[in-house]
Amino acid sequence: MRDVAIVGAGMTKFGELWDKSLRELVVEAGAKAIEDANVEGRDIEAIFGGCMASGALTGQEHVGALLADHLGLNPIPSTRVESACASGGLALRTAYTAVASGMYDIVAVGGVEKMTEVSTADVTRALGGAGDQEWELFNGATFPSLYALMARRYMFEYGATEEQLAAVAVKNHHNAMSNPYAQYHREITIKDVMNSGYIASPLKLLDCSPITDGSAAVILTSMDKAKEYTSKPIKIRASAQASDSLALSDRKSLTSINAARVAAQSAFKQAGLSPKDIGMAEVHDCFSIAEILAIEDIGFFKRGEGARATAEGRTAIDGEIAVNTSGGLKACGHPVGATGIKQAIEAVWQLRGEASGRQVKDLEYALTHNVGGSGASVVVHIFERGY
Repeated sequence: MRDVAIVGAGMTKFGELWDKSLRELVVEAGAKAIEDANVEGRDIEAIFGGCMASGALTGQEHVGALLADHLGLNPIPSTRVESACASGGLALRTAYTAVASGMYDIVAVGGVEKMTEVSTADVTRALGGAGDQEWELFNGATFPSLYALMARRYMFEYGATEEQLAAVAVKNHHNAMSNPYAQYHREITIKDVMNSGYIASPLKLLDCSPITDGSAAVILTSMDKAKEYTSKPIKIRASAQASDSLALSDRKSLTSINAARVAAQSAFKQAGLSPKDIGMAEVHDCFSIAEILAIEDIGFFKRGEGARATAEGRTAIDGEIAVNTSGGLKACGHPVGATGIKQAIEAVWQLRGEASGRQVKDLEYALTHNVGGSGASVVVHIFERGY
């Protein structure tokens, strides 16, 4: 297997982008990534694109073909990858495998979702399919309620408070202030979160990630070719994936996502690293409790310590481990098919030293953690400077 590097990255602004279509988002992010990589379009040999629910949200299926068509890259193979909210992360992993194996030398990887074309109820229904449609969604268990079950059990087992959960959102909104691509540029307080109204107790409106449009893309090549395109290649040190039961009711625990633990352990083993080596991480904070579970499952903190650690500032940009420097899903936004690629781009910018205003000092290794549904699929990547 060959070493693989990211040599180009580009994304759209995330938000309610009423004046841009699905294809326009794809073209904007893809063109930026190709330009950043100094790659000629004719050199790209394949495309892998993460997209969760374009049919339900926009009426457009066959997204793989759309990507090749509107990026002007026909007739190369183009594949849509779907793993619910982990679609972007899995697209990156699929592309990584294709380059590492030697099948292709240069590939484009993207993620996209256009979520504001339909009503909030329709978005909720589409996203609900990422869980067990028959056993959960059909009986009224939407994702806020599923994650609320996790939060309530976590609070019961470890004595965490709603204010500690709220600290996740406060931190991530603060980080997003320095990210020009973020959906929200507004500082919030613990009081703001506590007064924002319950969606599913104990989770309130400001504990939840928003409905978002956006696209992100990266260009991958082998490490031995990377310097032909950029002086700052970012090596993918590890790529791992794991699965769990689709329905939350079948899990052994509500306070840990086993697929995240397995994927993280596999990634660290591949990389020859430990959680202590990671300087920044983009984790899947679709709800505030999700970030807390993530930083424990990955191994940054012991079980039951994540909520308190966040409230104490230990996950701030200048803390023990900088978590969600982009603003995370909560404040940067969560266009579900694009999130995993956006996470990788934040890692790239941080390792290049290009994350102005939110730069982590002396960064050597970065990690991304992308979750599908309530944890039925998880993808973890570790990155390092390749220069």
